[in-house]
Amino acid sequence: MPEGHSVRRLAQQFGDVFTGAALSVSSPQGRFAAGAAVLDGHTLTESRAHGKHLFLHFDHAMVLHVHLGLYGAWDFGGDATFRGASSIGAPRKVGEQELYDAGGAGVGGEDVYQGPPEPRGAVRVRLVSGHGWADLRGATTCAVITEAEALAVLARLGPDPLRNLPADRARFVDGLLARKTPVAALLMDQKVIAGVGNVYRAEVLFRRQLDPWLPGNALSRGAAGLLWDDTAAVMSDGVRDGRIITTPAVYWEAGALLPAGEHAHYVYKREGLPCRVCGVPVAITELAGRKLYWCPRCQQPRE
Repeated sequence: MPEGHSVRRLAQQFGDVFTGAALSVSSPQGRFAAGAAVLDGHTLTESRAHGKHLFLHFDHAMVLHVHLGLYGAWDFGGDATFRGASSIGAPRKVGEQELYDAGGAGVGGEDVYQGPPEPRGAVRVRLVSGHGWADLRGATTCAVITEAEALAVLARLGPDPLRNLPADRARFVDGLLARKTPVAALLMDQKVIAGVGNVYRAEVLFRRQLDPWLPGNALSRGAAGLLWDDTAAVMSDGVRDGRIITTPAVYWEAGALLPAGEHAHYVYKREGLPCRVCGVPVAITELAGRKLYWCPRCQQPRE
């Protein structure tokens, strides 16, 4: 499932490419025809992300709310003015790295722009401006809601480390220390912290050398605050890089500007491989319904 950095980059891309433009909105698949009709012809005024949720605000106080889930993805394209990722989302399709076409423009960025291509596959919603287009497929949530309903969604979510406000940090720390649930499960709880998924969970727990089964209320306030700080830092790096990289260059292939494959992570999907710090094989189990990767030595319980 795309994690919070990908959704933040989506919001930025919509803001850069479509904000201020009146959009043609349709549902080639047909499942979103009624919602598309509500938005068609209206101007996108703002694009916001909170955790894994994207909110596209229009000039008539209606909002397109999208949660990509496991299989959702946005594809983009346009004329020579369009610059950005050609696909964001759907890890099984693009992995943790976004797709770009060879020229740096989106899919369909021909020398002479002739508008969006024929829809491919089950396109739930298509947004088209005079200079570009965006297609959504496979999302868990795709709905037109009011501004009040958008606020209600936000009220159910935890703080987003990509905002990283002092009040958000304090709210996260208080929420962690109030629960007996293992910290690895709390990091996946979107009511506790919004935007963290399976990759960031494994990586920040390793970086902080925390036992995944440590109850939230067993952490010190200082340790909980540092966990927030490190999460905010690596997710901000993800927004900058367009992928999740949690290791320093010393662990990358010689001369690499960015790491390839498993070199980008300490423990995620490295089960059976030696820990980069202590050499003990990285372990795998299941916690909170997802695979958990950790080092049994570096993250062992401490007295």
